[in-house]
Amino acid sequence: MDLSVQLGRIQLKNPLICASSEFTMTAAGIRAAIDVGAAAVIAKSVNESPEAARQLSTADYVLLDQNWHVTPWGSPNRRQASLFCRSGLAQVQLDDWLKMLCELDAYATTKNSMVAGSITVAGAEPAAEIAHRMEAAGLRWIELNLSAPHGREAAGGAVRQITSSEAVRDYVRRTRREVKIPLAIKLTAQADDPLLLARIAVEEGADMLVLTGRVPGFMPDIETQKPVLGSWAAIGGGWSLPASLYWVSKAWRSISHEVPIIGTNGARSAEDVLRFLLSGARAVELASIVLTDGPPIFAEMLAELERYFRRKNISRIEHLIGKAADAALTYGELPVLAREGYPWER
Repeated sequence: MDLSVQLGRIQLKNPLICASSEFTMTAAGIRAAIDVGAAAVIAKSVNESPEAARQLSTADYVLLDQNWHVTPWGSPNRRQASLFCRSGLAQVQLDDWLKMLCELDAYATTKNSMVAGSITVAGAEPAAEIAHRMEAAGLRWIELNLSAPHGREAAGGAVRQITSSEAVRDYVRRTRREVKIPLAIKLTAQADDPLLLARIAVEEGADMLVLTGRVPGFMPDIETQKPVLGSWAAIGGGWSLPASLYWVSKAWRSISHEVPIIGTNGARSAEDVLRFLLSGARAVELASIVLTDGPPIFAEMLAELERYFRRKNISRIEHLIGKAADAALTYGELPVLAREGYPWER
C-alpha cells in the first residue's frame, strides 16, 4: 500500500498536512505533528506588519455546536463543532523564526517530513522579500496565503484577503521572482471568480494551489444579545466541506492536472480526507481538528486511510485522485428522471 503523494517537485509520504495555525506556532507543536506522522507542517504565518503580530494578543477562540451555542473544548461532540475565532500572526523576530523553522525542517527530514514557511500577506513587495529570506535561510517550501478571512477586519491593512485578479497576479508574480523553491498559493472562495484567481496564480508560477480558506462570520449570543467573541471573526466547520469540495473539484476539472491541489477547510475525519482526494486534491491540510483533538489525529486518520485502502483493494492513492470529480455530470448532461412526485410529497 502506497500512501505517498506527489505535489509537483515535492513528494509527501502521505496526504496529511498540519495546516498553519496557533498549533504550529511553537517548536513543540511542530515536532508533535511530525512525530505522529504528518507528512508536512505549515508553520504559523508571518508578515511584515507589527499590527498583524499585535492582533494575536487580541485573538480569541470558541467552538460552536450545531445550534450555534458555545460548547466546551473537551465536549464529546467537538468534532462536529465549528471553530469561530479571531487570530493574528506569529509574534517573533523573523530571523529567530526562520532559524527555528530551519532547525525543525532538519528534524523533519529524519522523519521523511517537511516544514514549510507561511506568509499571510499585507503588502506584495514585503511578502516577496520575506519569501526570499525564507528560501535563503534554507526552507524547502513556502505557502503564500492570500485567503485570510481576518483581512476583512484587520486594522490598517495588517492582513489582507486578496480577491481581485490583478492583485493575485501582482502578489504571486513578485513572490515567484524572488524564490525558486516550490510555492503554494492559498486562495479564498470569497471572490467573483475563484477559478480565475487559480488560473492566474498558475500563470504566474504557482507550483500548488491550496483551496479554500475559511470565511468571515458573525454570531449573536441570544441570551446576552451581544456578539460571540465581541466582534466579527472567521469560521470553519464540517458544514463548509461541500463548498470546499466544490471549488477543489471545479479546479481539478478546469485547471491542468500538472498543478497539484491541496484541499483545506472542512475535513474532520479520514472519510473527509478521502472526499477531498476523490474531488481532486492530492493532499489535505488540517487545522481545526488538530486544535480540538491534538496531533494524535494524524495517526488515527492514517490508520483509517490504510483500512479503507485495504477494504477497497487500492494500492496507490494516485488511483483515487479526482475520481468522483471526473464522474460528475454537468446539469446539461443529466438524464431526465422518471419522477413519481417529489420526495416531500410521498
